[in-house]
Amino acid sequence: MKRNQRMQSGWNKSGRNIKKLHQEKRSAGRLFSKSLFLLFCLLFFLCDVQAAAKDTGAEKSVTATAKADAAKDTEDWAEAYPAYQKRLAAVERTEDIGAQGFRLLEEQVFSVNLESFGEVTFLPALETEYDRFLLFLADGDGRIVFKTDQLETNQQVRGSLRQTTEGLAAVSFQDLNGDGLTDIVLITSCMADSCGGRKGYKTGDVLFQSRSGFYRDWRLSDKLNRFSMNKSVEFITSFVRDGYSTEFLYTAASLDELLEHGFQIIAEQCYWRDFEKLGRLLVVPGSYSMAEYEIFLIYLVNEQGLIVWSCQPMGEYDNLYALKGVTCRDIDGDGMKDIVVLARYSSEGAQGELVIESDYEIYYQRTGGFYADTEMKKRYRCSEEDTMEALVKEARACWGWQVQEEVGTNPGPRDQNAARGGQEGGRRWSGC
Repeated sequence: MKRNQRMQSGWNKSGRNIKKLHQEKRSAGRLFSKSLFLLFCLLFFLCDVQAAAKDTGAEKSVTATAKADAAKDTEDWAEAYPAYQKRLAAVERTEDIGAQGFRLLEEQVFSVNLESFGEVTFLPALETEYDRFLLFLADGDGRIVFKTDQLETNQQVRGSLRQTTEGLAAVSFQDLNGDGLTDIVLITSCMADSCGGRKGYKTGDVLFQSRSGFYRDWRLSDKLNRFSMNKSVEFITSFVRDGYSTEFLYTAASLDELLEHGFQIIAEQCYWRDFEKLGRLLVVPGSYSMAEYEIFLIYLVNEQGLIVWSCQPMGEYDNLYALKGVTCRDIDGDGMKDIVVLARYSSEGAQGELVIESDYEIYYQRTGGFYADTEMKKRYRCSEEDTMEALVKEARACWGWQVQEEVGTNPGPRDQNAARGGQEGGRRWSGC
């Protein structure tokens, strides 16, 4: 009996020891796990601190570089602008223009009769180091009776002495405000960097004559350039003298408002589409005719007739010559419809000749609207032979997509496929 009690007691003690051993193992396991987790957190923290320090250092470096550049620009401006102004002030006679470092645009020099000055010589010039445009008027004795550089073309790069002017594209003398005095219309040719390289554009300005000289209305100059009414002398005259304007194209809130002002819809390219982020919208391409120019824009209009978004694919071209097509398809592979526009535009060449060329724009759909392409424009320049299908293929290839023909399919009409959400019958797009 006693032996059995001793054996039972030993077994109980042994069971308690085993249970205790298991508990200690579990505690050690939990401790190890916690230690491992803490170690991982510590390593992650150290890496994050190191990365943050690196980013902060890089940010400080970039900021320091930017500040240094800004300081240098300010220093250059502080030193160069007074010297430039001094040279301009020193021009008192015709021969002083070249002597002070300004290049006379001799092909644009001619005589004109102005009521406040009489017979004078029109003398346009460039400051070639800073690409600034200057205007001088000289009397019959070669004496400068008027000079200015306070022009819109010299305000293209705000806060900088260096500008973008390359020459004088056009000039006209006519009374624009009905006061009986001859005013001066100026259009300069400029060149600036863009996503596709350096690109030319025009800047318009008007100098109104008074009894004491000339003056500018900066608000008028701002509008005619901001709303692309600077393409030609006729364009500027139509705005300033006749009161026509393209401003409504950029400020209208509804489709009805556009139509009331004479906007013409290109019906064959107008259709409804379901955009993933913006809903069901009417794609409305069209143009407005002013001074024999066709200004081309595209609007997205909701079911209430309100304008949700708009774009001007023609950019700095003078005129819409022909619209090749507008398509809404997924280009960048994010599952949302983008907008591709292909058209032919006309503009005036360097020698005054008519130049017609094809160009395109791609607008990618994002959460807040659409954003114009910049990358493909650097890589691909379309030709007169390009079609919309070829352009879409090039654009998708730029994003790393390829076409795979599906066997046994019968592609339907393109418009019907697009109406089903932009899917193309018989084709499937997949990433490379």
